[in-house]
Amino acid sequence: MSKYLVTGGAGYVGGVVAAHLLAAGHRVTVLDDLSTGFRAGVPEGADFVDGRVQDAAKHLDASYDAVLHFAAFSQVGESVTNPEKYWRNNVGGAIELLAAMRDSGVATLVFSSTAAVYGEPGTTPITEDAPTAPGSPYGASKLAVDHMITGACAAHGLAAVSLRYFNVAGAHSSPAGRQGERHDPESHLIPLVLQVAQGRREAISVYGTDYPTPDGTCVRDYIHVDDLAEAHLLALGAATRGEHLICNLGNGNGFSVREVIETARRVTGHAIPEIEAPRRAGDPAVLVASAERARSRLGWTPSRPDLAAIIADAWTFAQRAADAGATAEGEAK
Repeated sequence: MSKYLVTGGAGYVGGVVAAHLLAAGHRVTVLDDLSTGFRAGVPEGADFVDGRVQDAAKHLDASYDAVLHFAAFSQVGESVTNPEKYWRNNVGGAIELLAAMRDSGVATLVFSSTAAVYGEPGTTPITEDAPTAPGSPYGASKLAVDHMITGACAAHGLAAVSLRYFNVAGAHSSPAGRQGERHDPESHLIPLVLQVAQGRREAISVYGTDYPTPDGTCVRDYIHVDDLAEAHLLALGAATRGEHLICNLGNGNGFSVREVIETARRVTGHAIPEIEAPRRAGDPAVLVASAERARSRLGWTPSRPDLAAIIADAWTFAQRAADAGATAEGEAK
């Protein structure tokens, strides 16, 4: 049994990873200030510390075997209008966390990175060797942290794995159903489509219908959050002192916006009206991952690639949340 600190463990992905760690028999402490996470998202059995990642030194000591770092702001649009917020939190927080790890002697890190570091790729599927050209301060902040981690591995012998997510979706398949996607504001396609099915929105906006794709809408690579969580546990075992391993996480195939909407109609049994809207600046036509490095280095293979199953898990969570009295603003924190 190992002991792990999970920063941002009250959020969507962090909470699911914490649940997987607990199920594997490990001890887990969640550090989260609940600025974007939810107390109900912390899985039962985890110790909870209400605090900022910038204060990790107060909570981290040599009894921990590793840190899994999820604490970050992640709204692309907001990062464009308020970049200082993202540099201060995402980069500043990582600086303090790396210092706390060095001072406490905790030498293993798994970092929640993002495909946003690639910007608009020239080729697809995207490999880890693709040029990095983030199109937003959010993506740039994550790339800056990756650079910092590389330096810490070389200078201090840190063992680190950065996992660059593509489009995470679905919900953790636990009886309680407490770990699912709930952002405020919500910006991801699948939960927005499900809000229309629930009657919380009148229609789903389709931004751009003239892309060079089979149906004219953007194509994205969707990965089940449970598959993603399993990759984090494998990354802990693959981390090597002095090395910064970077792996993309995706299914390696894409679905268009209209395919997602049509699949959600079948899963939910609701009509889900759509409204065509102009393209959004910076939206690439196709973003699909090559996850060959994760397969070869981590031994990871996603086992839940079916889009309908991903949406069905997300729908189950959305219905349970509604039954529990959750509103569009999220549960009380």
